[in-house]
Amino acid sequence: MDSRIRELRERVGWSQGELAEHLDVSRQTVNALETGKYDPSLPLAFRIARLFGEPIEAIFLPGPD
Repeated sequence: MDSRIRELRERVGWSQGELAEHLDVSRQTVNALETGKYDPSLPLAFRIARLFGEPIEAIFLPGPD
């Protein structure tokens, strides 16, 4: 799954570590989300969406099958 997490994080000027603190996850998790190596759980996807004030479907985009 593709995502706009890196774009949104950089827009607010946060490091991966800072975003991880806001989401209560590790920096490695943020890195894996940004590189598409990890798809978030639904609760984590909702936390990300609330944090950035965007709907989930505007952050997480279907990747190639």
